[in-house]
Amino acid sequence: MEKRARTLGVVWYCGPLSAVLLLVFACSSNRYETYQEPRVAVASWYGPEFHGKPTASGDRFDMYALTCAHRDLPFGTLIKVTNSSGGKSVHCTVNNRGPYVSGRDIDLSYAAAMEIGLVGSGTAKVTIEYLGRDVRYVKEVRSAFSDVPYTIQVGSFKEADYAERLKEGLELRCASVYVAETMINGATYYRVRIGRFQNRDDALNLATRLAEEGYSPLVTHYDEQTLP
Repeated sequence: MEKRARTLGVVWYCGPLSAVLLLVFACSSNRYETYQEPRVAVASWYGPEFHGKPTASGDRFDMYALTCAHRDLPFGTLIKVTNSSGGKSVHCTVNNRGPYVSGRDIDLSYAAAMEIGLVGSGTAKVTIEYLGRDVRYVKEVRSAFSDVPYTIQVGSFKEADYAERLKEGLELRCASVYVAETMINGATYYRVRIGRFQNRDDALNLATRLAEEGYSPLVTHYDEQTLP
């Protein structure tokens, strides 16, 4: 088996990397609790360009389904979005990360945007109300332990742009996300991974947080040869 890899946009920090990563997630993982009370936000929408492509949660994006992308709410979070102009509301499920444009807080699917009259204006102030969580989005941690160090794999794709999109979503809340390009039996795979851990428990703790958020983490060996 031939293997080669590259990293794209890796962010490194001084000090114990695993501690920094855990701190990043510990600080951001509780942010969604503020949505127990209605919250004002800026909404936009997305549609045809991404229709049929995988979301950060692993779902295929369906522009006609009532879903949305959010920066930090766990996948499967059920919310009510009300357009401040006109008062129309829609219930939708968070299954993606975004938006990536500064000043915007939530991206509605085309169908959800249509429900509240957002398509024409493009953006609008909305109120977000937390309704609950679809626990089917909670995942389990997989592991393939070997010698230290460890890394956490969050996705593997044959399409580089799919890997880049997942990496971009993870970077909204996590440091040291990289894409390892690997050749297996003549086919190229792009593996989205996080960090380098000397301690197995640190890797498992972060992987557990990712699984609770709705990602599908795999704790595996960090291969020094996959980095330039």
